[in-house]
Amino acid sequence: MWVALPHGRASDSASFLLNFPFSFKEELQSVQAMNNETPFEKFLSQQNEESWSAALAALLRSIHEVDRNATQIWFAFFPLSLFQALAAAENREQLAQRLLLQGDYDLKDQIDSSHRFLYGHRFWPQVKRAIEANADSFAENNRAGLADQILAVAHAVSQQTKTDESLLVGITAVGFMTLRQTGLASFKSAAGAVTIDRKLGNKSPEDILRARAKDDSRGLFGFLKTINNEWTVTWDETDAGARYKLREGQDLAWGAADDQSRDWRTIDPRRVEGPIPVECRAASCGTCWVGVLGGAQKLSDVGAREGKKMKEFGYIDSAEPKPLIRLACQAQANGAVSIVIPPWNGQFGKYLRSLRHNTEAAVPEQNSASAASANETVN
Repeated sequence: MWVALPHGRASDSASFLLNFPFSFKEELQSVQAMNNETPFEKFLSQQNEESWSAALAALLRSIHEVDRNATQIWFAFFPLSLFQALAAAENREQLAQRLLLQGDYDLKDQIDSSHRFLYGHRFWPQVKRAIEANADSFAENNRAGLADQILAVAHAVSQQTKTDESLLVGITAVGFMTLRQTGLASFKSAAGAVTIDRKLGNKSPEDILRARAKDDSRGLFGFLKTINNEWTVTWDETDAGARYKLREGQDLAWGAADDQSRDWRTIDPRRVEGPIPVECRAASCGTCWVGVLGGAQKLSDVGAREGKKMKEFGYIDSAEPKPLIRLACQAQANGAVSIVIPPWNGQFGKYLRSLRHNTEAAVPEQNSASAASANETVN
């Protein structure tokens, strides 16, 4: 889970991620697993949600505008807290069913593709190799912080490829977290391929930013129109045909339902009527969550129900009226927007909060037991 901030407050971005600490069972399993980990994997396994939150706070100012939202969205799509909960579960599949997880929520299955909506994905082969080299050469006495290591790898790739470093920081951070959740062996076994069309891949960051900012033309006297305006929703910037129209005031899911250009169910069983997965249309299922790459300010404010349910689902916990994560069935558009659809959905917020509560409740008991033992020793 992550917590969104009002746009422009990068200095406060440590609140993006909620800190759900390990339970004692998780800590024990973590210690056992570390015996087989490389020094770099051990370093990453020691970084909790709070560490990542601080790192992202430090990195955001160094990430190019084209990937600033995308990086935050990616970390919302693949939260460390959910990965840890699944990894520690006695029966992973049973827990996944309990949390109503649908789609492809395992990052290990999409090492090369999960981040294709980042501009930095274009440099993934070079970034992946640099992360692997960093992992292989990492020494146990390395005291550099997480953010500094990410910046160092991004700088090395920048020097090698003659690329603006700001375009590499976001994808490098994503690469570090991907390795954290998949393990070095699986990370290395991935091909390291760019999975977007070459023509679209040749677009500049400025081209993409201009496209996100552009609204549909309303004609010579469009300024006189107050009803029946139509807006374009781009649901995949790496696909020239991934667009649909909706009318002024329609929610994102409603407009998507009119798009019958593809066999959506074959592409993704969750897509029963259009590119955006839907079930209830009442903010009750969490199926239709999306990330907003551009145009968040052109969507309606988050209502009380959407805000409450998003927190329950585990997608976001924010008081911001126009965050980067929305429920498509609730977000009404008054302009063109660019979104990205996550490959999975679920309802895990309550479960993660219960883990946190149980852990916090156990700490005082452990401290009391330690104190009692100390007193017995003294007496």
